[in-house]
Amino acid sequence: MSSSPTENPWEYAPAPESRDIANLKPSYRMFVDGEFVEGNGAGLKTINPATEEVLAEVSTADSSDVDTAVRAARRAQEKVWRKMPGTERAKYIFRIARMIAERSRELAVLESLDNGKPIKESRDSDIPTAAAHFFYHAGWADKLDYAGLGPDPRPLGVAGQIIPWNFPLLMAAWKIAPALACGNTVVLKPAETTPLTALVLAEICQQAELPPGVLNILPGDGTVGSELVAHGGLDKVAFTGSTEVGKLIQRTLAGTGRRLTLELGGKAANVVFDDAPIDQAVEGIVNGIFFNQGHVCCAGSRLLVQESVAEEVLHKLRARIATLRLGDPLDKNTDIGAINSAEQLAKIRELTAAGDTEGASRWTSPCPLPDKGFFFAPTVFADVQQSMRIAREEIFGPVLSVLTFRTPDEAVTKANNTPYGLSAGIWTDKGSRILWLANRMRAGVVWANTFNRFDPTAPFGGYQESGFGREGGRAGLEAYLDD
Repeated sequence: MSSSPTENPWEYAPAPESRDIANLKPSYRMFVDGEFVEGNGAGLKTINPATEEVLAEVSTADSSDVDTAVRAARRAQEKVWRKMPGTERAKYIFRIARMIAERSRELAVLESLDNGKPIKESRDSDIPTAAAHFFYHAGWADKLDYAGLGPDPRPLGVAGQIIPWNFPLLMAAWKIAPALACGNTVVLKPAETTPLTALVLAEICQQAELPPGVLNILPGDGTVGSELVAHGGLDKVAFTGSTEVGKLIQRTLAGTGRRLTLELGGKAANVVFDDAPIDQAVEGIVNGIFFNQGHVCCAGSRLLVQESVAEEVLHKLRARIATLRLGDPLDKNTDIGAINSAEQLAKIRELTAAGDTEGASRWTSPCPLPDKGFFFAPTVFADVQQSMRIAREEIFGPVLSVLTFRTPDEAVTKANNTPYGLSAGIWTDKGSRILWLANRMRAGVVWANTFNRFDPTAPFGGYQESGFGREGGRAGLEAYLDD
């Protein structure tokens, strides 16, 4: 069955998930030393980006709260957690994993309300993967001697961790689980716009009877993160977020002797050769850039297509994008949810306007936009030149820039023509070409005939302005162990 880019042959009746499942509270407090307490900060109101309604009031931290949390983490680390046998630490981490899995539906709905992502992504990807990280690292807690990281692996101490708003619970699990497995304690600063699932995770940890002070969670804006990074009581900082903030953190920690890992921005190349399975590649392209509204640091935001198939790929791609359903994140049929904030929406609009000004050919999905909320229709720019802002800057939204190439060498040159280096994708029928290209691409993760596949057993991280260090897998343990 064929369709034009303006037709949508797939129409579904609404299938909304109940927001009552989220057990949303009118207010949330920060979590320090095993208790929920009022912070000394000004507080914030977290909103639903799909409706612009206030979801809850959240207590926030100030510098004194940061100091209290770091001191609590230090006491717990030295007196309890580092002395506890790995087999016992594993029991706590496994219990947390079980509770996340048991409350997965509640967490998924809360994540979609607070973040704006489609419920099917929260339900099928984010929450199960968050639980998987705790399950996986629970298995490492008593096996660190066999990880190949030295004869006597020891924890660093207290880790300060700052996570972004695009995968709130998953990024929390991504960082907390290996830190705890290695015997460290944690002070976590969730993103200002998405603090709710991190605070419910604190509730889960409390119910799991995690010793007080092992995990502390401090909501707030960027000033709380700055206070945390600058605190002399930390042994390690882990940050996921923008390259600009990552550079500021690196300057702050330079010369202090404290460990640092950074997972920053990206401008991934998704390379499609003329022998690729086109229909499969189109699905991979859509998943690579429109998953989570493009709020993905490793999103395949630069599509490099071999000239001989570029017209066919673009035609099929536009037809497929036209079928994507944009709207209520709690509708199980929604493919594209809300942009996380008004600030992010403004940034997307600024960069797409630059694409128009610089002469790229813009195509936007004909899908209708809701009257309320922060929404941006899936957009594809063709005739893109590498000097354009849309080809060089991270848009962090549902916007794809399409470039073409003629030879594999040209594909490598264009793919690597970026200050970033987090991920890449290759679509071809030839295994030898996959290996040849993967060895030449400056990217921490290279997917072959797929995109956006993650597993807690596999390390993830980047090069250049995409940061340094690895998270996940055996390699990810190294960042939380002393030499």
